[in-house]
Amino acid sequence: MGGEKKMKGTYYLAHGDPIMYINKSIKLRHFLEGWKENVLTEKPKCILVISAHWDTDVPTVNLVEQCDTIHDFDDYPDPLYQIKYPAPGAPKLAMKVQELLKGGGFKCEVDTKRGLDHAVWFPLMFMYPEADIPICELSIQTSKDGTHHYNVGKALSPLLNDDVLIIASGGAVHPSDDTPHFPNGVAPWALEFDNWLEGALLSGRYEDVKEFKKLAPNWEISHPGQEHLYPLHVALGAAGNNVKTELIHQTWAANGVFGYSSYKFTST
Repeated sequence: MGGEKKMKGTYYLAHGDPIMYINKSIKLRHFLEGWKENVLTEKPKCILVISAHWDTDVPTVNLVEQCDTIHDFDDYPDPLYQIKYPAPGAPKLAMKVQELLKGGGFKCEVDTKRGLDHAVWFPLMFMYPEADIPICELSIQTSKDGTHHYNVGKALSPLLNDDVLIIASGGAVHPSDDTPHFPNGVAPWALEFDNWLEGALLSGRYEDVKEFKKLAPNWEISHPGQEHLYPLHVALGAAGNNVKTELIHQTWAANGVFGYSSYKFTST
């Protein structure tokens, strides 16, 4: 794509609960609102988001000229369904993603109709409210494993040389909606998983992170569908070689069972 600047890292971000559009006191919202000042001060040329809310059989990218806003949630206050995030699409980036993935031995399909789901537009609404950066969305495959997603990321790592901001949007602890809440703190099982993930990432035990189903405590309740964790593997792989992990945000939802830990991955 002929980029002149190099993006210095990839990111795994919690996109949180859409209710924080109304509840302005949520600390994750404050973190996202402070993105341009505290995390990434230079404006990227375009953005690739790996979405927890787009699950396909094979990696798929949306190739559109203009991004529609998908309100893929139920039973929220009416104002949330009125939100529009009219960012331009990134068709050249979509084609480059397909090219890189095919070059890495993956099938990769293109969707010419899909807009942005809330795992994409919701955090970006706080991070880049101007909605003026071209965006491309990439799906995950819950039928695959952590190694698959890590390898997808490895194939995409050349995008950093083109000043592409790679964001993996998910949730570090994301149980099912009917999981009993723990409103006066953090559920012990959730904290144990989050601590394990943080320890593995910060100490560079990335093989352990790929094999979380064998090694992580309480992963079955923390990630019953794994769709909110697999984007992390993509961001980790896309960061390159000799990766260092930095914890850039860590809070919990008020219910004490959804964890918002977010990370930056940088090749050293």
